[in-house]
Amino acid sequence: MPSARKPMRFGHTEGHTDVCFDDTGSFIVTCGSDGDVRIWENLDDDDPKSITVGEKAYSCALKNGRLITAVSNNTVQIHTFPEGAPDGILTRFTTPANHVTFNRDGTKVAAGSSDFMIKVVEVTDSSKQKTFRGHEAPVLSLAFDPKEVYLASASCDGSVRVWKTEDQTCTTSWQLLQKCNDVINAKSICRLGWQPGSGKFLAVPVDKVVKLYTRENWDSQLELCDASITQPLNVVAWSPRGQCLAAGSVDGNIVVWNVETQECIERMKHEKSYSICGLAWHPKYKQIAYTDTEGNLGLLEDVGVTDKPNDKGASAVAKDYNDLFDGDDDYFDGDVEPQSSPRAGAHEDDDGDLVPTSGHLRRAILDDDENSLDIGLIKASSSLLEKEDDGEDQAGGFSALPPPSAQQHFYDGPMPTPRQKPFQSGSTPAHLMHRFMVWNSIGIVRCYNDEQDNAIDVEFHDTSVHHATHLPNSLNHTMADLSTEAILLACESTEELASKLHCIHFSSWDANKEWTVDMPKEEDIEAICLGQGWAACATSALLVRVFTVGGVQREIFSLPGPVVSMAGHGEQLMIIYHRGTGFDGDQCLGVQLLELGKKKKQILHGEPLSLTRKSYLVWVGFSAEGTPGYVDSEGIVRMLNRGLGNTWIPVCDTREHCKGKSDHYWVVGIHENPQQLRCIPCKGSRFPPTLPRPAVAILPFQLPYCQVTTEKGQMEEQYWRSVVFHNHLDYLSKNGYECDENAKNQAVKEQQELLMKLFALSCKLEREFRCVELADLMAHNVVALAIKYASRSRRIALAQRLSQLAVERANQLAAAQQDQEEEEEEEEAFPKPLSAGSSRSAMEWRRLPARNAQQDQEMEDAEESDASEEAEETPEVHKQRPNPFSKGVTSAEVTTPKSAVLVPSSSQGRVNPFKVSSNKKDPVVPSANVLDTMSRHSKKTPLSGSRAVNKQSPPVIKPLIPKPKSKQASAASFFQPRTPNPGDKTVEGREGKTVEEIGEKTVEEREEKARSESHEVKSTAQENTENRRPKTGFQMWLEENRANILTDNPDLNEAEVIKEGMSRFRMLTSEERMVWTEKAKGGTVHDLAEDKKRKRPTAGGDEVEKSQEQKSEDTNAAKKPKPLDQPTNVRLSAFAFKQS
Repeated sequence: MPSARKPMRFGHTEGHTDVCFDDTGSFIVTCGSDGDVRIWENLDDDDPKSITVGEKAYSCALKNGRLITAVSNNTVQIHTFPEGAPDGILTRFTTPANHVTFNRDGTKVAAGSSDFMIKVVEVTDSSKQKTFRGHEAPVLSLAFDPKEVYLASASCDGSVRVWKTEDQTCTTSWQLLQKCNDVINAKSICRLGWQPGSGKFLAVPVDKVVKLYTRENWDSQLELCDASITQPLNVVAWSPRGQCLAAGSVDGNIVVWNVETQECIERMKHEKSYSICGLAWHPKYKQIAYTDTEGNLGLLEDVGVTDKPNDKGASAVAKDYNDLFDGDDDYFDGDVEPQSSPRAGAHEDDDGDLVPTSGHLRRAILDDDENSLDIGLIKASSSLLEKEDDGEDQAGGFSALPPPSAQQHFYDGPMPTPRQKPFQSGSTPAHLMHRFMVWNSIGIVRCYNDEQDNAIDVEFHDTSVHHATHLPNSLNHTMADLSTEAILLACESTEELASKLHCIHFSSWDANKEWTVDMPKEEDIEAICLGQGWAACATSALLVRVFTVGGVQREIFSLPGPVVSMAGHGEQLMIIYHRGTGFDGDQCLGVQLLELGKKKKQILHGEPLSLTRKSYLVWVGFSAEGTPGYVDSEGIVRMLNRGLGNTWIPVCDTREHCKGKSDHYWVVGIHENPQQLRCIPCKGSRFPPTLPRPAVAILPFQLPYCQVTTEKGQMEEQYWRSVVFHNHLDYLSKNGYECDENAKNQAVKEQQELLMKLFALSCKLEREFRCVELADLMAHNVVALAIKYASRSRRIALAQRLSQLAVERANQLAAAQQDQEEEEEEEEAFPKPLSAGSSRSAMEWRRLPARNAQQDQEMEDAEESDASEEAEETPEVHKQRPNPFSKGVTSAEVTTPKSAVLVPSSSQGRVNPFKVSSNKKDPVVPSANVLDTMSRHSKKTPLSGSRAVNKQSPPVIKPLIPKPKSKQASAASFFQPRTPNPGDKTVEGREGKTVEEIGEKTVEEREEKARSESHEVKSTAQENTENRRPKTGFQMWLEENRANILTDNPDLNEAEVIKEGMSRFRMLTSEERMVWTEKAKGGTVHDLAEDKKRKRPTAGGDEVEKSQEQKSEDTNAAKKPKPLDQPTNVRLSAFAFKQS
């Protein structure tokens, strides 16, 4: 047993040093933190050859005349051996690689880096790379399976993983090491070793022992230890034939075991007790080269006994293993379950069974080195069957022992995915010393847990909410959430203390701002969140506990599965949990969305959560406006689409914005207005470091519509994105929140513009059916513009179809308005004061701000000019009333885009009874000729003042006159003989009454007004029979002044001329306007009686009412005059539009 130890040689400067032999054993090769590789012929070589490879070299490997080094410039380089000539860069990382190793035949190199990535690269063609993702901290070391089926890796996240090299999936994982945030802080660099030849054992240095894991079953059958080892082991190395195993510790001990007998055959203590960081066996002789962290090289000769081929000693080993089979499997007990590694391994080729019991038996059969089966193993296996009968371990439900023939395949189906662990959105991994506990739209909570300090820093983005705070972290809180009212913290339970929820309610007005709640015994908090006035936590007992922000316990309810994450906003609480077990790398998650306000209700009842294939959840929360959203590990951001039955819609793919494969965006917040995804770019990792302070980037949203490079696809995407991102306005107004009318109107305007552009594009492409489909999405007033466009494009058939659509839409709107007004009448009978939080319908919401003094004033100005115009223009409506649904509407009626039709546009507000009109005109039943709507509409714009944008939101009902009583009048007169009701305005205009007086009229006066209408209807009906359209005062004025307007503004189109004319006409005094009105009337009188009937009202207010009363008393008793001289088609249309 005595081995010869030669005195050590100084090889490199102080720091990590690596060592290996060449294929023949002729040279020892070392690399160190001075950036040099030295090639020693033997330990006595006084002039070793030196190759400078970089600033620092972290690891080296040598095979087939190729020297591979991991260098500090983040590259893995190749040099020729022994010449040392550079031969290119094999691969790059975003941080330095920590370990490189060859496969058995030297064709591939595996490298693991501090950016958590592992790459396997072909030496001859470096473009052929495979990337292994899943570690959550820097990779410490790697080992190739001699059969090249597997690759083992160790990481600072505490896990040792086994990957399948074919498809880069994680077969198994053990949580064995102490977590740390970087290689320099690691207690052990954990150099792994796979037994040469058969690859039967994987050796892992864990603290003071070496654990040997059996291939395929991944059981830790065997532990090698020795009394001389008092400090953690750093590195292991197998002898070339795999019979002996050497291990070096951090305090300079080297121990060699015979693996078959488990006896220690060699012990050696470093002369200065420096940490051993490199070990390599000579390929032929019993020599071990070793290096330490001070840059020294040593050699151990005549180690133990010679390697001999495997013999029958293996059966003894099997017997020794018997006592190890009594406990449960290390992995299947569920304690060490890594976040992103499949539980039972995805080995399709060899044996993919899920049953640990049969696994023990098969291990005995397959791995016992051609020896006979040990009876003790079968007994152990059968006793295990009785023990391991809980559902998780018996995944397939196999209860019987397999037949003695021990088939290779028990289960060939998809492999279950290990369940994702609970996490807090906006937090970085808990094992880091400096980490973000939460980063959200309110602020940032950081945790510092190092030797000096264990504390929590809270910083607010808006310091007016609260000043920055420094909190001690004596309870070791691991979870945090932050709102504008409070800071919520939670810690897991320890042996002595229960799991606690701690709240700092800084917005409280009393002096006691903190409270703590202890969870029941053996119940751990796994996720927490804050809302407005409440806090909630989900626990390991599958319970959600809700508290008030002051500490009163509220509701408790059970979850169907273990929680993954929670988020709160206002009254909304969203919970993501495991619905079941996912397969083939997919998570199986469910989502619940609750509202915890006064009316408590559940919106989503545990529906499956959509995730990208083979991904997991990384962020869940709400937009600043309160729409739920989440992000998966593939970078897809999804949001709730309330407009489509609470479905989830992908709104952004952050991977599209990443430059490198290993780059990610770490989401911190979502805003819908403006549309912004706020996130932090992370180069080479999934999350940012706390220092230096990360910068927030803003990404745009884009829905994954097809062909977004084309004009059509682009506009479709913009339209639907606008629709999706403004759903929150309806949701908020429905729930009683105040909404920004301007934002709403701007959104509607933007959407309608996009539809109109799409319509024009479809027209150009001669897609007329598509045009009608688009018109169906348009607002009522925009349909008019579409008709105008179609007729000007000479698409007469399309214009006719659109006119029919407009008429049908108008009928529906009129019906809706009648219902609305009936409701209003009821409301007025029992008026309610409007409080800030009172919930109103969206219609009422939009109507309220419209009642303002400015519009009252505008209405008075407009009355005089509009009253006579409206009276004169009623025949136009009748002319086009015959059955609105018939297809026989002539194109002349619909499409003539002549100025004659466009000019008298003031009457055409009737098209849209829901239109926001600052003049507060009576919403009259629509006419079929919608062409005129456009110019009327544009004419109104200067009038509407601050509410100009309202023209874009068609479904807005406006009260006719600011005083509520007038609504009843309009409701009474709106559907009389189904003719437009200009009566209110005409009579009021001629009487010259102010708005206030009108508002105070009695019901009788309003009835008289209604009666006076019947006489006007008669006159207009007569005109209609002659099929003539009288000119209004404004038209006559415009004809004379058109030239002046055009000289001032030569580039105006027809609609803009009318708009400009209207504004000038309004500047005239009321007397001047009346003169023009009288002129217009003078030209349209058909007989003296009609003339008198028209002109009498202008004489004086009270006389009018008396004369009208006398004339219409007999015909108007029921307020529904049916003039005898109406033509048949008018009466038919009156019937068609009748609502009751």
